[in-house]
Amino acid sequence: MKILLPPSETKRPGGDGAPLDLAALALPSLHAQRSAVVEALIDLASDEDASRRVLKLSARQLGDIEHNRLLKTAATMPAVDRYTGVLFDALDAATLSPASRRWLAAHVWIHSAPMGPVGALDPIPAYRLAAGTSLPGIAALRRHWADATTEAIAGEDPTFVLDLRSEAYVALGPVPDSVPSAYVRVVTDDEGGSRALNHFNKKSKGLLVRALAESRPKIGSRRSLRNWAEKQGIVLRDGADAGTLELVVAE
Repeated sequence: MKILLPPSETKRPGGDGAPLDLAALALPSLHAQRSAVVEALIDLASDEDASRRVLKLSARQLGDIEHNRLLKTAATMPAVDRYTGVLFDALDAATLSPASRRWLAAHVWIHSAPMGPVGALDPIPAYRLAAGTSLPGIAALRRHWADATTEAIAGEDPTFVLDLRSEAYVALGPVPDSVPSAYVRVVTDDEGGSRALNHFNKKSKGLLVRALAESRPKIGSRRSLRNWAEKQGIVLRDGADAGTLELVVAE
């Protein structure tokens, strides 16, 4: 099984890893796309006004321009430790055992805008780029990434993909139809039926991935995932839309 996670806009600064090595990241067939976006971000960083406009930065976020300028030389840290925010705080990868972190490395891709999906422990620098950005020198990120990422996922031939990404990142690389997969929606049940949750969405996904990493199951299908969840007391059920699973949580 492979799990696709969205990134986070907020990131932990610093790091003690060697500079970014695009050739060493997961899904190496994406090297050309990665190189193009990284170079475009570095070029954009030479113009503060353009960077502020294109990246929609506030005065407090101007330091992110320097992060982009130093993309190829800055220190790195594992991707799952680089990202902060609700999902990654709930996952809390830093407190997982070494065995659980190795499980993350084998099973989790985090879908970044400049580098595409990277492995959970792939070392990456801090950066600023969102999925919906129109980056000078690059076709719309969706056109730049979508087909190449879909082909790269297919090339890995996963037995099953659990897609926890937001729709913006799904658009940057849909899971191929040839790969069994499920897209997760977080819902709650009440007197009016089930309804989607926004506030608990990211936290619930982070807790789900943490539970998987802690138990380190062998999952190769939707059925085996649901069987595992039932044993864990986690409610995962078929969604109303084909290809979806509902993660049911209390509000």
